[in-house]
Amino acid sequence: MNLFFRKIVVDRVRKKYKKSGKTHDASEQSFKKQVNDLQVEISHEIQDIIYLLIGVLSASFGLKGFLLPSSFIDGGVTGISLIVQELTEIPLSFLIFLLNMPFVILAYVAISKRFAINSAIGIFLLAIAVHFIPFPTITDDKILIAAFGGFFLGLGIGMAIRGGAIIDGTEVLAIYISRKSSLTVGNVIMIFNVFIFMTAAYIFSTEIALYAILTYFSASKTVDFVIDGIEEFIGVTIISDKCDEIRKTIIHKMGRGCTIYNGKRGFSPDNSPLKGIDIVYTVITRLEMSTLKTEIDKIDKGAFIIMNSVKDTKGGMIKKKPLTKIKS
Repeated sequence: MNLFFRKIVVDRVRKKYKKSGKTHDASEQSFKKQVNDLQVEISHEIQDIIYLLIGVLSASFGLKGFLLPSSFIDGGVTGISLIVQELTEIPLSFLIFLLNMPFVILAYVAISKRFAINSAIGIFLLAIAVHFIPFPTITDDKILIAAFGGFFLGLGIGMAIRGGAIIDGTEVLAIYISRKSSLTVGNVIMIFNVFIFMTAAYIFSTEIALYAILTYFSASKTVDFVIDGIEEFIGVTIISDKCDEIRKTIIHKMGRGCTIYNGKRGFSPDNSPLKGIDIVYTVITRLEMSTLKTEIDKIDKGAFIIMNSVKDTKGGMIKKKPLTKIKS
């Protein structure tokens, strides 16, 4: 299967060369690099699609198997959609797609074109799944509905984010506001959801609002478990013989800063002198992790990458980074 996949990639690059009037024999190194880059991009795209599909199925199961049958709500855009659906009887699938579209447009401006397209696809698939897939009602117990409805919804959101997309636009709004103010992403999401829960208490009942808070707590903790928290930054240490190429990619393609420091390889089985090596360190957002891995794999598949959660940052190119499109 791998050989068949590589043959498709090679044929595609060869056709590209023919269109440009070049022959791959004239530039064998360039040809191999383009084949490798395309193979990495396609394999990562397939991985992201799998994450997104799992996320859509999990979120739709949480909605139709738990929350919808008991008229429960959640936070975020999904919570707003559930409230409007209860008041107007407009199909939830239509509301999920419609209410998330402004946030997809915002994602195009604030994050990247690729992320916005993936998110639009994810939201559309979620709307389709909610409308057409007949999930059974799992339980009538209110505590179980709030806990497990939130769990499956959070699992879906987390898996979608790992696939480089969102199926609830709250995160995009929070990222945008955090870049324009001193508020963190977590604070913005919390404030946004407080208004939703207050609205639920006023329109429905205090009991429904309290269960909604429990659902949101379950969902948010599940998202934290899946992706270590969307509001956290990721400190990435990269050890590679091609550190200069990786450095240029981080700066020019990712639009991020990085630090280079000198180190030595510790492995020396024959007691020979330790080999010196440059080490790249950068801090990126969780949403950019998928793109960074793809770019590193294009340069050096054997690169050693260490990822650590960073609770907060100050200065540099992270918090106050201008709202320009991040190339992907």
